[in-house]
Amino acid sequence: MRTWLPIVLLATLTSPAVAAPHAHANSFDQTATAALAAMKSKADTLNVGGVAIVAYFEGDTLQSWSSKMLVVGHYKDLPTDTQKGNNLLAIAYAKAAEMADTLKDSGTATRPPMTGEFGWQGGVTAQTPHGHWIIAFSGRKSEDDVAISRVGLAKATAERPAP
Repeated sequence: MRTWLPIVLLATLTSPAVAAPHAHANSFDQTATAALAAMKSKADTLNVGGVAIVAYFEGDTLQSWSSKMLVVGHYKDLPTDTQKGNNLLAIAYAKAAEMADTLKDSGTATRPPMTGEFGWQGGVTAQTPHGHWIIAFSGRKSEDDVAISRVGLAKATAERPAP
């Protein structure tokens, strides 16, 4: 029986099923990087700074996701005498969290926002045959955030429509 252990172990370590998660991670990383670059380009065109997020999860119910984030210029608006400031990173992730739960673009759910959500527009989502893309931007007014997110979603789905 001991002579089979190394053979079984070697077969397990080299099987495609074991290698697949690494390949999936590389594929996601490349796609997310391309989507974030497209979002940065659109934000630069609109002269908007903020935070871009690209996430993907498999299935119809969030259990885990892969995500990547990019700061475009700045990740927060500093407080002033008349405003308390904005943590754009937190806002972008709140939009993403809302979409992960509702599977709808941020700010369009038919239910009231839950604690931790704002109900603000700026994130877009799309279903693929195997899961969901969640793309969010926070930096300026909702229309700009949505436009930037749509560019990221178009790039993500063109680069990698399904895992």
